[in-house]
Amino acid sequence: MRKKHTILIAGATGLVGAAAVEHFASLPDWEVIALSRRPVPLPDGVRHVSVDLADRAACEGAARSLGHVTHVLYAALFELPELVAGWRDPRQMAMNDAMLRHLLDALEPQARGLRHITLLQGTKAYGGHVEPAPVPCKERWPRHPHENFYWLQEDLLRERQPRAGWVFTVLRPQIVLGYSVASPMNIVAALGAYAALRREQGLPLAWPGGGRYINAGSDSRLIAQAAEFAGTHEVAANETYNVVNGDALIWQDIWGSFAQRFGMATGPDEPVALAQAMPPLEATWRRIAEREGLQVPSLERLVGSSWQFTDRCFGQGLAQPAHSSLSPIKLRQHGFAPCLDTEDAVHYWLERMQAARLLPR
Repeated sequence: MRKKHTILIAGATGLVGAAAVEHFASLPDWEVIALSRRPVPLPDGVRHVSVDLADRAACEGAARSLGHVTHVLYAALFELPELVAGWRDPRQMAMNDAMLRHLLDALEPQARGLRHITLLQGTKAYGGHVEPAPVPCKERWPRHPHENFYWLQEDLLRERQPRAGWVFTVLRPQIVLGYSVASPMNIVAALGAYAALRREQGLPLAWPGGGRYINAGSDSRLIAQAAEFAGTHEVAANETYNVVNGDALIWQDIWGSFAQRFGMATGPDEPVALAQAMPPLEATWRRIAEREGLQVPSLERLVGSSWQFTDRCFGQGLAQPAHSSLSPIKLRQHGFAPCLDTEDAVHYWLERMQAARLLPR
């Protein structure tokens, strides 16, 4: 007997996608289909569909078996190797636009019962990568005037929705915390690898970033819960929501807890660009991985461009980084109450990566 809802999670190997697969697989009324290019371990009962969203024909072929899909969580993402510079690169925008178009073009004729699409955006919607954004950022503001694949994807949904049988919701998280290998923006993997490498060298866990500033995070488990809320509540139809844990943080103020986790002292600050300093330590990481029996012996594969992302999150090279915070109020006013402590969330995902032998204890 088919379940009440069937959700297709595109980008199932990423931070949000992986957490969403776990979340929806735990719900009795949901059938879960995980879509990604590469296979990954999945909870019992979850079906995997292997497809490259950049390949229109492959999407059309895969969609023939997806006619019963009722919900889509679109968490797929294409990034260029030069991560931050790529955010304003037309090639990055065009590919992300094409990937969503390919999936929608293939799925809509097959999934006649499609009811809801959740689309992920993020802090860049407020232009913080272009200029300092006001604090806190609010969904009701006019669209920030800069080029962004967010707008291409959102405009596609807004164009099609009035003629379709589905509605959509845009979710905007900030610094997603989760569990993934080779994610381009996994601050947890970068933090854990940085700590392990410093410890291996007999060095303290020195703060590598810039000056103090107010920031916030979004646990991928919370984002998955928000996607469930969006897909099952009429109030969320065609709405945009910030999705954040609910607290604020200054990284330096919780840094000591990470040092304690790895049995290290903090020592004085040592500002350094992780994207430049860490990749040359590949041999050191391989030594750690061999000794500790880690699953991913390649530092590049585990962290990749997340070094660049972490440098940005830590305000590396800036004496006074601009404060960055998204208002959680609209989502709460519409009925979504869950929240999380961000420091606890970072430790939760460090523990998950350690338990999976992706990071050493």
